[in-house]
This record gives sequence, structure tokens and C-alpha cells, in this order.
Amino acid sequence: MTRAIGTALLGIGLCLAAGTFDTPSLYLPGVALTLLAAGAAVWVPLAAHGASVTRSPGPPRVVEDEPYPLRVELRSGVLPPPGGELIEPLLGWPVPIAGRWSRRVRINIRFSQRGRRRLEPGRLVIRDPLRMCERVVEGEAEGEVLVLPRVEPVHTPGGGGAGAGDRTGIGAEPGLAGRRLDAAAAELEIDGLRSYREGSPASRIHWPSVARHGEMLERRLVAELDSAPLIVLDPSAPASAEALDMAVRAAGSLCVHLARTTGCAILLPGDRRPVEVGHDMGAWPSVHVRLALVQEGPPPSAAALAPRGGAVLWVTGADIAAAPRALERLPAGARFVVAPGAPPGAPKVFEVAGCTGCRVTRAGRSAAA
Repeated sequence: MTRAIGTALLGIGLCLAAGTFDTPSLYLPGVALTLLAAGAAVWVPLAAHGASVTRSPGPPRVVEDEPYPLRVELRSGVLPPPGGELIEPLLGWPVPIAGRWSRRVRINIRFSQRGRRRLEPGRLVIRDPLRMCERVVEGEAEGEVLVLPRVEPVHTPGGGGAGAGDRTGIGAEPGLAGRRLDAAAAELEIDGLRSYREGSPASRIHWPSVARHGEMLERRLVAELDSAPLIVLDPSAPASAEALDMAVRAAGSLCVHLARTTGCAILLPGDRRPVEVGHDMGAWPSVHVRLALVQEGPPPSAAALAPRGGAVLWVTGADIAAAPRALERLPAGARFVVAPGAPPGAPKVFEVAGCTGCRVTRAGRSAAA
């Protein structure tokens, strides 16, 4: 509006100069400028009066890189706008609106990063072609969409994806497909002690405890522990935000891959107990949502890492030179580190979502499976 007032004053000044100095040639530009300023001051407010920007609500959740439908409808006021544009933050470029009573914009957009995304409201900018007068119409209140991490196939050396992985890599690892240790191996894998149960063989009684405290305790064997594969997501000290995103995608992809095969469990940041995901994938939607909201934080609690008979897959976005100590000390059928960068000298067993999976030996080193 300031420019319109200035333009009108300039036009009036030219008309006064034409009358004062008897210069008829100044009347034409003076009158033209005055009329243009007056027209803009009237037309733009009328076009903005009653104008609206409406964004149709899309789905509350969308997976990374999948199309999200954006539907925006704008309506002008009493008159069509002489010029201007629709500024929609999700589009990234302005949409011209000159001379239209209404307009609809339909386009599919994609989100490349997981997490909760706030959808800022659009703005309708109405102005005259000379930009002397301008009005801004704010859109509806902002919305929100949750971007879920995408699920990618698991690849193994010489394999062709998740299906091939079951034959050549992951599925062939002891314990990773949910197999229990055989009895001979189980007798060598002692996890800890527990209260003596009637009927247990005498070979399992922990006689030093009986001699010292007079309390009957028996050895607990790995074969009695949970045999389903366990995925542990470690959000501590990621190399970058992208590295953490890669780790989250890898954890989700492994969860889907293993759950459909034999069932698995996943320990999410902040939890003290793993979430079981069975063949029916009933628990997967809630796990998927929680994976979308994972942020950098402390490593998993040692209290939550109960010994298991199945495999343990430690997924992290950190730069690692060796396996985490908590994983090294954890009795399990097989142990893997899954990270964007493999530990030095560790042959890869599988790849998923830009991360490499390496098996960890009892000595804390990575070796080929």
C-alpha cells in the first residue's frame, strides 16, 4: 500500500506541475499514475476479501520416498486477483494465480527423511502487476505427517536380495533363523545361576554355592533362553544424522525380514524389554512408528540385554573399530554388528540399507561366517 500511495502522490504532483508550468504533456502520465494507484488500492483488497487457501488432509503417515498426495485449493474474493502467487512450503516453488477466481493444485511429493514433519500453512499473495499494493492471505492451520523409515531388502555376497539371503547368508547362520542350539553345544553354554528346580539333574547343581551358603542353585543353560533372533538398535554416538537414519532403516528391514521367516524380537531405545514380532506382523506397525521417532541417545541398558539362545544383531550408526563390549559379553547363538562401516578386517556377511553386517567371535573380533 505504501507504493500505491507514493505512486498516487507522484501522479498528483505531475498534474500540479502541468497546471503550474502550463505543460499539458505532464497531465497524461500524472493522470495515468494516479488511476493506476487508485485501481490497485481498490482491486487488490477486493480480491483478497474472502479469499482462502485450503489444503486437503493427506494420510497421517507415509514411508520415506513414497508419494504423499498434496491437494491445495485456493479461492479469490470479490474480484479475481490482478496478479500474485500461491506459496506452498511443500511445493518449493510459487504457483501463479493471476486472473483466476479459483485454482486447484494436485501433486505428489516425497519425503527423503524419516521423522515427524510439520506442514507449514500455505500463503496466498495477491498483488497488482506493478507491485504497488499487496495482500497476504494465510492458509489453514499447519498439519503434521509422520514419515516412516523405508524397508529395504537384505543382500548377501553372491545373493540377489532377501530371498537369496536365506539360502546363502543370514538364514544359514546358526541361531539367526531362530534355531535352538543342540544339546551337546548347550551343555557348554552356561549363562548363570538360578534357584534349584525339582527334577533337575545333579550335574547342573552349582555345588560351590551349596558349600558356601547352603543354598541349592543350578546352572542355567543357553539352550533354555529365548531362541528368536534379537535386533538391538543402539542410537548412541552416530557418525552423522544420515548414519543414524541408515541404522534405523537397517533395524527395520532386518525386523521385517526375520519376522516373516521365523519371528524375531527388537529392543528399541529406552525399552527394558524387547518387542516380539511374530509371523503375523501384528506388532510391526507400532514398531515402525517408534523407529520413525528414534533420536540420538544413550546405548541400550545392560539390564535389558538378557542372554539368548538365538542370534543377536547389534545395529548402530556409530563408527566402530570393534564390537561393543555389551555384545561381546552376551551369550547368544550368533552375534552380529550391523553398521554403515564394517570394523577393519571384517569380511561382510550381509548388507542392508547401506549398512554392513559382520559376525562377532567370542574373542570380540569380527570374522567371516
